[in-house]
Amino acid sequence: MTNNAVKHSEPLLRVSKRAEVVWWKGWIIRGISIVLALIACAFIIVLLTGQNPIEVYGALIKGSFGSSRKVWIMLQNLAMLLCVSLAVTPAFKMRFWNIGAEGQVLMGCLATSVCMIYLGDKLPIGLLIPIMLIASVLAGVIWAVIPAIFNANWKTNETLFTLMMNYVATQLVAFCIVFWENPLGSNTVGVINSSTQGGWLPVIFGQKYLLNILVVAALTVGLYIYLKYSKQGYEISVVGESVNTAKYVGINVKKVIIRTMAISGAICGVAGLLLVSGTDHTISTTTVGGMGFTAIMVSWLAKFNPALMTLTSFLIVFLDRGASEIATAFRLNESVADILTGVILFFIIGSEFFVNYKLNLRKKHNQGNLSASAKEGK
Repeated sequence: MTNNAVKHSEPLLRVSKRAEVVWWKGWIIRGISIVLALIACAFIIVLLTGQNPIEVYGALIKGSFGSSRKVWIMLQNLAMLLCVSLAVTPAFKMRFWNIGAEGQVLMGCLATSVCMIYLGDKLPIGLLIPIMLIASVLAGVIWAVIPAIFNANWKTNETLFTLMMNYVATQLVAFCIVFWENPLGSNTVGVINSSTQGGWLPVIFGQKYLLNILVVAALTVGLYIYLKYSKQGYEISVVGESVNTAKYVGINVKKVIIRTMAISGAICGVAGLLLVSGTDHTISTTTVGGMGFTAIMVSWLAKFNPALMTLTSFLIVFLDRGASEIATAFRLNESVADILTGVILFFIIGSEFFVNYKLNLRKKHNQGNLSASAKEGK
């Protein structure tokens, strides 16, 4: 074997999987990716708009922290995205790809709206809110359990099934809007019970969104404890690692799948209640606004850890709010702001490659090693 043959037997660049990375090293890599993204965006800003990148980044921050009102809106948006992200996490940790959170939340919205429209002026708020909670949770559970049952018993594709359920939920809401139009012919529901505020979640400490934020904070802590320390959380992890192993140790896989999706659906139902009763006080086919799909990215980036999802949710909401502020402040096409958001997210998602894998350059072999390797090859 010639020296050249030995030299080229190993590739110049080799990708290998890292051992489990210490959490702080992973976040350093992600932090570096954000810095690089901001540098790349600075070039894009100058190239496309001719604006000063520092001023543009100032507007990015102002979009979320420019006033107390903007801060509360940002926290509300963060809470709702986090709530939907929490909903998909148990299923994803089980490797059940629930793409139907959008529809499950929308069904929770629909159940809440039904209660507000037909019972809002007939029941006291102390009785109405529990009924709304039960109705929205049941609606979310039913919408999530249907594909779970089919998958557990007949191995249907959960991704396609849950995705199609989104479209059915959207059409159900569109159907109901026809009967609830206010005013007639507007194809919108309008503000439900605007005069009586029947079914509206109460304002606490003078802040409209504080109750929503506190509910989601409690759900975050509860789900973290459930997944990390409970027996059912352990079963979810085992099923996610290997269905065969789960069966071998005596775990009822069908039961775990259905139960876990019921939990996901229940949290989606709560999100629907918070959106309609605590935030918008109305319903439309776009009430959820794509959060069911954004939540997938939030959950995945956080490695299905409810605590870390707070950070990833904040990042997504911060970029979204900042992008809107940039478009308004500099009178730019909103597409420019969306490009900046996309570039930053691209870098952040790409950083996960370097968190999980490392690049190895070919090592230089000395002449002695080459000669020994050549003799072994003869």
